[in-house]
Amino acid sequence: MVDEAKRNEILKRLSDGVVYYDEEKVIAASNEAVEEGLDPFDAIMNGLAAGMEIVGQLYEKQEYFVPEILMCADALYAGLNILRPHLKAIEMKESVKGQVVIGVVQGDVHDIGKNLVKMMFDVAGFTVHDLGADVPLEKFAEEQVRTDSNIIALSAMMTTTMMGMKKVIQMIKERNPDVAIMVGGAPLTKEVADVFGADGYAENAGNAVQEAIKMISRLREMHAKKQLRATP
Repeated sequence: MVDEAKRNEILKRLSDGVVYYDEEKVIAASNEAVEEGLDPFDAIMNGLAAGMEIVGQLYEKQEYFVPEILMCADALYAGLNILRPHLKAIEMKESVKGQVVIGVVQGDVHDIGKNLVKMMFDVAGFTVHDLGADVPLEKFAEEQVRTDSNIIALSAMMTTTMMGMKKVIQMIKERNPDVAIMVGGAPLTKEVADVFGADGYAENAGNAVQEAIKMISRLREMHAKKQLRATP
């Protein structure tokens, strides 16, 4: 068991390594986390992911730009590659297992926010099907059916393109009302998300994962209730 001081020191090195896009620092801290027996999920979420949250804030403040984001992402994945295999050795929380289809809606090519959210889903243990940017609206529904994903995550960075979200939500809900749909992006608010019929709204990347975990739990509860009703 790692003592608290050592844990905090390793987590800070992981976070700082991501923030300052120092891959070597992240790799060294990740290897030490494994050697010291630090819970890999703790190292990923409170080290690597915590650093990426800071990166997201720096991007919003326009202190970091696309080149920095990409280098930070490389550092994050360098650590993830070391820590993720060790997740098999621990009991992952049931609530964080699920599949997500994610993409930026048609007409919109701004994908930095979507990429940050995708990273957070990766980090949290979801299987992610990334459709990229400028995704035809019907593609989201098709990919959900193909992958049988629990969650659809839609991103838009312009008021003109966010209107397409409403069509996607209607399309998906008509085919499968049990799928949980999350929306996010600069022009959106919780109120707009509710009007569109979304099940969740993410203000930022970290919030997206928390919302997704809640939605997975709600979906499982719904399925459990259905099975009870179907039992003679």
